[in-house]
Amino acid sequence: MKSAEIRSAFLNYFKRQGHEIVASSSLVPPADDKTLLFANAGMNQFKDVFLGREARSYTRATTAQRCVRAGGKHNDLENVGYTARHHTFFEMLGNFSFGDYFKREAIRFAWEFLTVELKLPKEKLWVTVYKDDKEAEDIWFNEIGIDQTRFSRLGEKDNFWSMGDTGPCGPCSEIFYDHGPDIAGDPPGGPNDDGDRYIEIWNLVFMQFNRTVDGKMEPLPKPSVDTGMGLERIAAVMQHVHSNYEIDIFQHLLKAASDLLGGVDLSAKSLRVIADHIRSCAFIIGDGVLPSNEGRGYVLRRIIRRAIRHGNKLGAKGPFFHKLLTALIDVMGDAYPELVESKQHIERILLKEEEQFSKTLDNGMRILEDVIAELKGKVIPGQTIFTLYDTYGFPVDLTNDIARERELTLDIAGYEALMQQTADANRKRKATVDYNAALNLDGQTEFTGYQQLAHQATISHILVGGEAVQHATEGQQAVLVLDQTPFYAESGGQVGDKGLLQWDGGKFEVMDTQKETDHHLHIGTIKQGKLAVGQQVELVVDQEKRQATALNHSATHLLHSALREVLGDHVLQKGSMVDSERLRFDFSHYEAVTPEEIAQIEAIVNEQIRANTPVAVEITDMDTAKQKGAMALFGEKYGEQVRLLSMGTNGFSVELCGGTHVDRTGDIGTFVVVAETGIAAGIRRIEAITGKAAFAWLKQSEQHLQTIASWMKAGRDNVVTKVQDLLDRQRQLEKQLSQLQQKLASSAGNDLMAQVKEISGVKMLAAELTGVDQKALPDTIDQLKNKLGSGVVVLSIKVADDKLAIASGVTKDLCGQIKAGDLLKFVAEQVGGKGGGRPDFARGGGSQPEKVAEALASVEGWLANKL
Repeated sequence: MKSAEIRSAFLNYFKRQGHEIVASSSLVPPADDKTLLFANAGMNQFKDVFLGREARSYTRATTAQRCVRAGGKHNDLENVGYTARHHTFFEMLGNFSFGDYFKREAIRFAWEFLTVELKLPKEKLWVTVYKDDKEAEDIWFNEIGIDQTRFSRLGEKDNFWSMGDTGPCGPCSEIFYDHGPDIAGDPPGGPNDDGDRYIEIWNLVFMQFNRTVDGKMEPLPKPSVDTGMGLERIAAVMQHVHSNYEIDIFQHLLKAASDLLGGVDLSAKSLRVIADHIRSCAFIIGDGVLPSNEGRGYVLRRIIRRAIRHGNKLGAKGPFFHKLLTALIDVMGDAYPELVESKQHIERILLKEEEQFSKTLDNGMRILEDVIAELKGKVIPGQTIFTLYDTYGFPVDLTNDIARERELTLDIAGYEALMQQTADANRKRKATVDYNAALNLDGQTEFTGYQQLAHQATISHILVGGEAVQHATEGQQAVLVLDQTPFYAESGGQVGDKGLLQWDGGKFEVMDTQKETDHHLHIGTIKQGKLAVGQQVELVVDQEKRQATALNHSATHLLHSALREVLGDHVLQKGSMVDSERLRFDFSHYEAVTPEEIAQIEAIVNEQIRANTPVAVEITDMDTAKQKGAMALFGEKYGEQVRLLSMGTNGFSVELCGGTHVDRTGDIGTFVVVAETGIAAGIRRIEAITGKAAFAWLKQSEQHLQTIASWMKAGRDNVVTKVQDLLDRQRQLEKQLSQLQQKLASSAGNDLMAQVKEISGVKMLAAELTGVDQKALPDTIDQLKNKLGSGVVVLSIKVADDKLAIASGVTKDLCGQIKAGDLLKFVAEQVGGKGGGRPDFARGGGSQPEKVAEALASVEGWLANKL
């Protein structure tokens, strides 16, 4: 059976058993799950269901979940390519029960699927249970009737699962496949059970207990089931091969990679690395992650760079990695159509990263080779590893790969100590107040700001100086929590509201509103009077700022849709900031947005504004929102009920958003893009303004245009032509000046030939030039080298009272003995400067022109010593 057939058979079998087929979740976990970099197991998307925090419309589910283990606790990156079954990306087949069936059905389903559906011989399977799980053992023996000689009882390390130190946990039952006596290894529990003969193919986890902080095991009211079977492993079994790299998916990828690299042996370890890594990179990028220097983006960058480096080892000439995406789509595109939809975007991101990394690879390899050449012993120092990573972006796993090839090891402890020092320093800089701990918050603040901007409320908590207090007085800075508020707390990119809290004889100025769990924190200063917990106050939001912010926020939604329409569906939001002054929108895109594209985007947004359509807000469930075309942001977590915002003609923009917005698109007035920049690899930023700010900006631009027109003695309509004529004339004059400077430099060069000396048979010229522009130095050096035929030249030009320009040149026949950079450094250091360049040409400067004559005179002695 091909891998695709196994995947389909698994899902369809469990559908027949009453399970809901649930699509694979994104590799990017929800933003509130800080425990994972990437989805690494099938149960990840059901974590809150198992914990009782979330209810689904079904109690049985089955999935084929895409997983990545390449960072954090579960990191298989460095083993990929060196073992038969380690991968950065894999597919986990699973079936789940949320308080529905338990051990009996889970065991029966697993055994039936393997022995009936897949027709695996029962004598090739080996079963394990937790040593104290008599219930599971009895089911296996008396109901399934397995061969008891192919059975093991294992301890907590192997056959007991837990979500953490506390919380849901329970025993496991695992099923192994016996690859035969010709492969080394004992059965599970044996002294040599880490061999490759018996391979685990399925793990059945029985969530039976809740482990309390004091270690007690309390039975769960609704025991559940979580299972996982690696598609690659079961495919190896079904295709009668031992290594995962021999299955159909990998054979196709290996062959494609080999063809790209000139016919490399399919068993090459580096080729396996490349075949594995194209899968993880494609799916990670497809799920909205882009290469960067931190977090998930850095893990992605590491994987890409590792693949490129292994391609380099196999003789790759230029970018190749991105070309493998076509082969990947051949074997996985039907199951994951998002790969097909994102193909162009993924290829461009990979190509750009390949081109960028070529320089990093060269620099890093040169530094590492120098260290290895001078190494005394077999350990690469931690400082070297840290410098390669921190300064040159050279991942540790690449350094480790190279060390392994040279039979060297890494001083990981030293490297980690330096990393910890950096992390501690960053943590100190980012230290913030833990409001939840300081205020002991419970319940929630009711937000009323969609309907009104002023009303009364009661103060429930006051924080002054990081500590909870009962009272606060005039002049004190404080954080206030109330039972309800019209103040919007910063979230979703929209800044927090400003305004006032007023009471008889008192006033509190709110400078910002933040959110902690489900509470709104009003941050500001008591301008007058006193405050106490339990006191009633009047809350008044700054209406002008709120309205201006709403214009910008609504325009952000229109901008997002316009960007996708003009640039492509690969555009995804990567961050935003909306306040009363302007909007800032970060998005995924692989190159600068052209002026023509910006003009098109502006036109589309303004067309939607002029249409003046109502902005519709609807509270609905997630499935309905998706059916209506809502875009959910990767990394955001949404509850069962979501706030759906629709604006523009014919569903132009449909997004999930909790922010504040205009009533009609026409309220925005005007939309103007004021800046477009790159902020990271593959991330662009657009800044724009609306309403009064946009009108004022356009008016100021018009005034600037009128001023320029008056300077050019031109009308508004032909000022551009006049400016262009002026620039053309300026370029023409600059060209004529450059030609005159070159002639002058050539004439000076002829005069300088009389100053040539011969040192140990080598011609040498060291002189000052006057009346020549420093831009002419390279050409003058070349002319003099040609006239010398063989020799050394050093020239200086005084460009200011305290500034020198210096250049040196060495003819190619002498570069083996004399380096232009060394000569330049020798001269520059004497005149308070520095510089560098190639062996045949170097340039620099100095700040002490009064010493240049002496420095040039010393060149004769320096050269004599070299020869």
